[in-house]
Amino acid sequence: MKTIITSAVCTSLLFIAGCNNDTSTTAVTEAPVMQKTALASGIDKANMDLSVRPQDNFYRYVNGAWLNSNEIPGDKTSIGSFYDLRDEADDNVKAIIEELAATENLKMGSDEQKVADLFRSYMNTEARDAAGIAPVQAILDDINGLKDKNELATFFGANQKIGVGSPLAFYISVDAKDSTRYATHVWQSGLGLPDRDYYFNEADRFVALRDGYVAHIENMFNLAGLKDGKAAAQKIMALETKLAGFHWTKVESRDSTKRYNKFNVSDLNTVTDAFNWTAYLEAQGAGAQKDLIINQPSFVKGFGETFADTSLDDWKTYLTFHTLSNFASSLTTALDDENFDFYSKQLSGRKEQRPMWKRGVSVVNSNLGEVIGKVYVGRHFKPEAKTRMTQLVENLRGAYGASIDELEWMSDATKKAAHVKLASFDPKIGYPNKWEDYSKLVIKGDDLVGNKMRSGMVSHQKQVDKLGGPIDRQEWGMTPQTVNAYYNPTKNEIVFPAAILQPPFFNLNADDAVNYGGIGAVIGHEMGHGFDDQGSKYDGDGNLRNWWTEQDLAAFKVRTDDLVAQYDNYAVFDDLHVNGKLTLGENIGDLSGVTIAYKAYKASLNGKEAEVIDGLTGDQRFFMGYAQVWRVKMVEKSLRNRVATDPHSPGEFRALGSLSNMPEFYEAFDVKEGDAMYIAPEKRVKIW
Repeated sequence: MKTIITSAVCTSLLFIAGCNNDTSTTAVTEAPVMQKTALASGIDKANMDLSVRPQDNFYRYVNGAWLNSNEIPGDKTSIGSFYDLRDEADDNVKAIIEELAATENLKMGSDEQKVADLFRSYMNTEARDAAGIAPVQAILDDINGLKDKNELATFFGANQKIGVGSPLAFYISVDAKDSTRYATHVWQSGLGLPDRDYYFNEADRFVALRDGYVAHIENMFNLAGLKDGKAAAQKIMALETKLAGFHWTKVESRDSTKRYNKFNVSDLNTVTDAFNWTAYLEAQGAGAQKDLIINQPSFVKGFGETFADTSLDDWKTYLTFHTLSNFASSLTTALDDENFDFYSKQLSGRKEQRPMWKRGVSVVNSNLGEVIGKVYVGRHFKPEAKTRMTQLVENLRGAYGASIDELEWMSDATKKAAHVKLASFDPKIGYPNKWEDYSKLVIKGDDLVGNKMRSGMVSHQKQVDKLGGPIDRQEWGMTPQTVNAYYNPTKNEIVFPAAILQPPFFNLNADDAVNYGGIGAVIGHEMGHGFDDQGSKYDGDGNLRNWWTEQDLAAFKVRTDDLVAQYDNYAVFDDLHVNGKLTLGENIGDLSGVTIAYKAYKASLNGKEAEVIDGLTGDQRFFMGYAQVWRVKMVEKSLRNRVATDPHSPGEFRALGSLSNMPEFYEAFDVKEGDAMYIAPEKRVKIW
């Protein structure tokens, strides 16, 4: 299974080589000598809306013409900078896959054969339709054959490995209070709707979604040829609603300290004695493990009550649906379409299915991602991009160190600890040094569901095999062809896949200003996660340990509370505001990222004035480069879901919120009192 990445780790966006021991000054690495050709500004003026004053809405000033002239295709819910690059990456991966899929007589067991046959197994809808639900019939038979709740606990553990969901999500990750070891964890799960609030919010939209979900469950039973779909749907909705009542909110689950609850396995019955933990852990392959970290203990307690109170037959009904649901996109066209109708159309506003080839690419990326990654890097990632990116990372590290030294609100003791953490950041750029081994995975050209199940089993076993062993610091949580970046607090690493290192984020042919505003701010963002409200709870070794003085921690909280209040005031729609508490970590990352990137950019000029390009000063290009990376357009249903569940603010407010706090932005665009983006100096938030 894939490791659950908690909200302490940035996964939807938005890294550092070698330590700079001189942390008291801004260290700037000289850029490589480039050809004597004029560098572009990196700003696409055709995207700008000059009818909008930059002082009032800088995001729409930079991106307004693009927003006004581009429509979202029916097979998408979002378009924008990230999504353009993802489309390009998909095209590049498609070319690699199709070359292999068109090749005859590939050696069985080779990586090439696995990629080709996995893609073929997905694209062969005729064979999938003919098979019906036969590929999951053995699982359904196992469910029907369960004799008691001890066997049910075993089923939960055994079948999570192959993709059948249950209320407990088991995973293996670094122990947050002992970063030298791996630990087993349990996270709350078990819901078919995106979040607990979808079960209880009485607004018309949520009531309609609940009705749609119940109808969807009934339809899935009917399409699978199973009896009593209407009654099953009511039972499943009632059971999930009980579970949802015990779920922690997204905001509560952000808290790294509250989530860390280690129990000796022998003491798990103090959380709930209604569940056979021994059977469950043995089925997961972790029967010898002596402890378990429970992220949401009150949920597990409530789950235990629900587990005991719910009949075995109702649990069987629940598992039958979730088996069908989890494999729907790999079964018949009818089940796939029904799954799309609810989860994509009703829930997210997507009007039509993505092309089959794009969905096939996603399947290959999800199961054989680093096989593709090796080829992708060779074709699409230039060595000079890694060299320049490495230099940018080090320049950002130096700027962060200088900024720490300048903080008036932080004591010398905490500054010293912050420098230790900064120097310990482990940057990963482009692609892993050690590629994933898929030799134990069997892929067949006519067995899509089996391929996915075997992939899950192999992945899960790799995780179990880590227990008791050393921490693998070479592995990546994303493939090189992923347009994203992340920070992992327990390894104190910042990771930048190759696919994001392209315009508008990173442009080898553009002047430094726009690169610092784009990828520089991304680098700073990921560094900022090491010092956000949750990442700052971890030390340089990745341990959940307080390294702050009480006075500094209180001063930090005053500033973060101000940031919460600022974002709470941003209205996405008349009836919906940004959730400042949910998005706090990402907002700190954004503000820190652009602030430190600007400092690094200015240091890179070595006291000289930046050249004016296309009538724009260096500072103006920097801020415009920052605003254009957040260019995004999203259908309303999808945007509403994002605001409810995503720890990132919508793109417009990621740009406006950070820049409204930066005095340098005010100077670059002559922002004055009375302008819409103006915040009084004493109310502007500066954290790092």
